[in-house]
Amino acid sequence: MTTTHDIAIIGAGPVGGTLALALAARGWRVLLVDRADLSPMESADFDGRAYAISAGSKTIMEWAGIWDRQPYAPCPILDIDVTDGKLGRAPSPLKLHFDHRAVGEDPFGWIIEARSIRIALNNRLHEAENLTLRAPAEAVVERSAEQVLLRIGAEEFTAKLVVAAEGRKSPLRDQAGIGLTRLPYHQTAVIFAIDHETPHNGVALEHFLPGGPFAVLPMTGTPEHPNLSAVVFTERDATAQKLYAMEPEPFMREVEKRLNNRLGRVALAGRRWLYPLSAQYASRYYDTRLALVGDAAHGVHPIAGQGLNLGYQDAEALVRLLEGAADPGAPALLARYQAARRPINMAMLLGMDTLDRLFSTNFPPIRLARDLGLAAVERMPRLKKRFMLAAMGR
Repeated sequence: MTTTHDIAIIGAGPVGGTLALALAARGWRVLLVDRADLSPMESADFDGRAYAISAGSKTIMEWAGIWDRQPYAPCPILDIDVTDGKLGRAPSPLKLHFDHRAVGEDPFGWIIEARSIRIALNNRLHEAENLTLRAPAEAVVERSAEQVLLRIGAEEFTAKLVVAAEGRKSPLRDQAGIGLTRLPYHQTAVIFAIDHETPHNGVALEHFLPGGPFAVLPMTGTPEHPNLSAVVFTERDATAQKLYAMEPEPFMREVEKRLNNRLGRVALAGRRWLYPLSAQYASRYYDTRLALVGDAAHGVHPIAGQGLNLGYQDAEALVRLLEGAADPGAPALLARYQAARRPINMAMLLGMDTLDRLFSTNFPPIRLARDLGLAAVERMPRLKKRFMLAAMGR
């Protein structure tokens, strides 16, 4: 027996799962497949991982019905400090400060625990109407000009469109012969959370150092850790490996060197995670009855925390373009999706790539030029406002 759906989505991560729920809420019959077991999570231990969610990404999370289902409160980002410096020295006095009140009452975005989104998604996926979930499962996908055929064990499904939301190593992208360009950074991020002595007051820090950016992101406190922040500690590959292997006490001393007593005494909260960094981009975002979203289509340097936001914006664009469509896999519709998203994503990739290469150097003339650049933007209200609106995903 073959079951008919409108859209199939392979990959139930934050982007794929949210897209599936948003489409199902609009009446599309959706098949969602993932290799992992997505049983509802009643509880999960705090592990230190978090996402930066821009104000613009809240829309699709609301469409999916997961924004209000998060068990742990998002922390609003009210201000952002951008500083430049050298290890062991105070930051340059030529810095950039973004205040959300300059563009309205809404925050720039929120820092959300990774487990909070996962719990909300898992619970919604098991109760949503118009959505068929197969997980853990693997689908064999065959695409033709007329339809998509998916085989999952003994089951067969058809759809008019299949969406690859499988991440950076997307099998569907490779199966379609879509080219991929990778940009190695020879940097690795150590990701973790810290408990600190003084409140963060909703202020995020992006501190540029020769080895890579050091980001401190405000999180909602817990009873155990009332003052809590997420940290993305980027360094050259070998240095990052050494930092990751350190005992907590000497590791925290390295963190304090970069914080310059900004948050008082600090302690490790949760575990550490290691992520080698690179950027990549697909040569196109669609093929016959196939669309790429999120990391299957692009991956950027985490210097501004925009990776998940770009994926959410892909998903939102696809939902809008599919509204009222007679055939969700029509070539003209998929071409419009690519035209809407690829230029924006490429601009963000190139911007983040340029920022990292500009700031991850200790060459004195470049250091002077970038410090003067920060100071110049600080004194140009219109340009600052553009940067702030971009940070909010607007």
